[in-house]
Amino acid sequence: MEHHSSAGKLVNPDTLVNLPHIISLYYLEKPDISHPRERVSFGTSGHRGSSQHRSFTESHIYAITQAICDYRKKAGITGPLFLGKDTHALSDPAEKTAIEVLAANDIPTYIDHNFGFTPTPVISHAIL
Repeated sequence: MEHHSSAGKLVNPDTLVNLPHIISLYYLEKPDISHPRERVSFGTSGHRGSSQHRSFTESHIYAITQAICDYRKKAGITGPLFLGKDTHALSDPAEKTAIEVLAANDIPTYIDHNFGFTPTPVISHAIL
């Protein structure tokens, strides 16, 4: 197995991700639904995207969460919702957005009491 050319070296600051910028874009950028790459798009792992490409923004999370609330209401689902959170850079802002929508719709919601990470297996265990 080859070693990466940067292995064992200090990180070049120019290669670091600017997290405050990425988080700012999450709130500031508005997707253009006429561009397919900026629409909500689900794969086998859920909605994926980047605030830098306007494919993962606050607008997306508002829309997705409201759609979940609408579905629950139409289907007569009244039980609690278990909200997970992974380690991606936009997980904290997305969690806050989702909680706002869920609270506005009076959906009983369970999150980690320390606002920590809750990967899918943890959520599955909590439901079972």
